[in-house]
Amino acid sequence: MTQEQKTLLEERIVDVLKTVYDPEIPVNIYDLGMIYKIDVKDDSSVDVDMTFTAPSCPAADFILEDVRTKLESVEGISVANVNLVFEPAWDQSMMSEEARIELGFD
Repeated sequence: MTQEQKTLLEERIVDVLKTVYDPEIPVNIYDLGMIYKIDVKDDSSVDVDMTFTAPSCPAADFILEDVRTKLESVEGISVANVNLVFEPAWDQSMMSEEARIELGFD
């Protein structure tokens, strides 16, 4: 897989991640800053590191499965490995400008 193909695939991955929401927050997980890493491999698998706004998120299982299912629906991805991480700890500074405005922080 060329670097250009990886870049295009990463763009499609970001687009699909922007369709995943925490049921309690009206902003997608990508703009909330919950996605820490997207790594497209030469074998068409993708590794994604993500976190939650709180370690005890009641919707954690639902969100993780939604991410995995949607990633594996992206054309060109064979397997999606979604890793839940808590380092660094999520905080509001990780949100996009759009998310801060949507949630009334700016």
